[in-house]
Amino acid sequence: MFRTGREPSPGALIIILSATSALSMLSISSFAALLPEFQRLWSLDNTEAGWISSLYLAGYVVAVPVLVGSTDHTDPRKIYLISLIIGGLASVAYALFAQGFWSAAVFRFITGLGLAGTYMPGLKLLTDRVHGPRLNRYVAYYTSGFSLGTAISYAYTGEIADWIGWSAAFWGAAAGSAVSFAAIYFLVPPLAPGAAFVEGRGRRFDFRPVFRNRAAMAFILGYAGHTFELFALRAWMVAYLIYADHLRGGSGGGTLANWVATAAALISTLASIYGADVAARADRRRLIGRVMVLSFLASVAAGFSAGLPVWTVAALCCLYNMFIMGDSAALTNGAVVSSPSGQRGVTLAVHSLIGFGGGVAGPLAVGVVLDAAGGGASHLAWGLGFITMGLGSLTALIAIRKL
Repeated sequence: MFRTGREPSPGALIIILSATSALSMLSISSFAALLPEFQRLWSLDNTEAGWISSLYLAGYVVAVPVLVGSTDHTDPRKIYLISLIIGGLASVAYALFAQGFWSAAVFRFITGLGLAGTYMPGLKLLTDRVHGPRLNRYVAYYTSGFSLGTAISYAYTGEIADWIGWSAAFWGAAAGSAVSFAAIYFLVPPLAPGAAFVEGRGRRFDFRPVFRNRAAMAFILGYAGHTFELFALRAWMVAYLIYADHLRGGSGGGTLANWVATAAALISTLASIYGADVAARADRRRLIGRVMVLSFLASVAAGFSAGLPVWTVAALCCLYNMFIMGDSAALTNGAVVSSPSGQRGVTLAVHSLIGFGGGVAGPLAVGVVLDAAGGGASHLAWGLGFITMGLGSLTALIAIRKL
């Protein structure tokens, strides 16, 4: 099943994986990019919108222990290909059948299942095939590609929705999954039987050694706070920028907001790579701690900036996103290098399960705070919402210091 020809070089492999990751993630920001439109179309309050954003990540969290844990015993290429099919079909279903809260929530949940079988299994696919001193940099490139995919998704969704309509954006996302499937199928051959799985002879899905590994758990819990903050900002940034633009007498349209979100995600990609390079040469824990403090301060500044010129608000949001991503690759690298080779798959599974569990909570927590503080129509509501995001960094910092 899924057989092709010659193994690509390490450089070619990282290019292939980065490209397919970005294409398969065309739908990742689609709901956030169109959140105000869906709220008007389906009469969603902020809590319901937060639930839909969070359930996408909940699908990821439900599937990731099995899919990523399996990569110690199964070629992750096979998991990657099957998951691309799942994600593509979920995007088609959203385009055809999403009509309100429940249908949107179900289809986004299934899309999250597809992400669970591509993002971390893609990293395992890379580390199974690439070894040596450049691996840390390749891991940083790959994990930063997550932000690249997010950025492309914002811009792509906003523009396609403006030109053709929101359902066309989801059809295009399905096409991206199909192109990614073809690229992996034809350009990345399966591993030879037994080539990378000698290390995985232990008991399948035994996560207990990971929980006993204090060094790995420090980075994993730090990652949970990181994703809480990151996905909360990504879920609500476009809505916040539209609110800020409206306050200054702007049209309140989504085009500008989506392009700002795109720029923020692109800038954060560079921040993640730079942070990983610095962490490789310095004290990783100290760097992560400093970045987390700056991230919380940036959350306060960005959250209470509504009313300032919209470009100032946009710049502060970009700065905040940059600080959030400054420790992303460093946290993932920390978990990888803290795990024995035979437990790398299950360590990445726990890393994703607990880490993205924070991502599930973040968008919903902000939606609840916005509704409790007046529905997101006041400076105070948005300020409290952004402080809620920033608490992810503070709790992550405490976890890292304790472990």
